[in-house]
Parts: sequence; C-alpha cells; structure tokens
Amino acid sequence: MSKAFTRETDPEDDDLPSAPPLAPDGKNYITRGGYERLRAELMNLIDNERPRIVDIVHWAASNGDRSENGDYLYGKKRLREIDRRIRFLTGRLEIAEVVNPSLHHGSDQVFFGATVVYLDGEGRETQVTILGVDEADTSQGQISWISPVARALIKAREGDVVRLVLPDGPQELEVLSVSYPAGTGSA
Repeated sequence: MSKAFTRETDPEDDDLPSAPPLAPDGKNYITRGGYERLRAELMNLIDNERPRIVDIVHWAASNGDRSENGDYLYGKKRLREIDRRIRFLTGRLEIAEVVNPSLHHGSDQVFFGATVVYLDGEGRETQVTILGVDEADTSQGQISWISPVARALIKAREGDVVRLVLPDGPQELEVLSVSYPAGTGSA
C-alpha cells in the first residue's frame, strides 16, 4: 500500500484526556474573567500559534522527504493538537453562560462564584471558590460548580451543616463563612 493511503492521525491522539464534563443539563456557567481567559487563549491559537506552526510545516515540507523530517512530523502533530483545542474552546464558549458572582455580594447563601470556608467531619477548615468547569483549578482552591462538594454547599447558608455523600460514607460539612467579590453588579 502506498504511503498516501495511511492514516495520518497519531494513535497517541486517542490517549489524550477528555474534556471536563458539563452538567447533566448542559449548562456551562463561567465567570467573566474565566470567559475572557478562554477567549484570549482561543484568539492566541488562531492568530499567533496556528499561523506560526503552518509556516514551519510549509518550510519543512519544502525540504523534500517528509517521512524522516522531524520539523514536518512534529508540526503536523502540533497542528492537530491546536485544531482540537480550537474546536474545544469554540464549542465551550458558544454554550457558556457568563455569571457575575458579585451580584450576591453581601449574601450569606452559597451560589456560583462564592468563596466558602467550611469545616469537615475531621475538624479541617477548608476554603474553596465555586467556579465554572473550564476555569476551576483545584491547586488554587477552586472547585467546579458540579463537583460533589460544590453541589452539597450550594444554597446552604453560613452556619448550616450539609451532608456530602462520599464513596466511603457520608460526611458533614459546616459552612463557616460565605463571601463574594465586590463588583459593579452587571454581568
């Protein structure tokens, strides 16, 4: 069989992590800052990164034999990665619902965008900020609004004790404080 009819995608593509899941109802809540970061990443990929890699691939292809041309092979793989990320970001931004957490500033009830301090069953105090699926970073104390902890906390008030169901059994969380960023009040 000629090289022209071989599969051009890498088997490694199947091993890539899947996108974070959305809520069962398909909602994709996100803060204005998270939306702007995703949009900036998308625009950078489209306006800068992709054209730069296309130029490299074009140059590498003009050098002749492509089968052992590292610049060409890496460039094609990188283009596939960029195109996949562009499709992902475009899809997520199209269904994003921008929410302004500062609308709840001063409230003691937990909603999207709240920073919550809670005490778990073992006496550990934890602070989390409830954000969108595509913007939450657990290393920064941010959790997705569809995570089990967030789902247990949402609609609770300061002083409430909520039940978190875990694989090793239920756990009680006591809400110590709820805060929201101050803002203009517009989405």
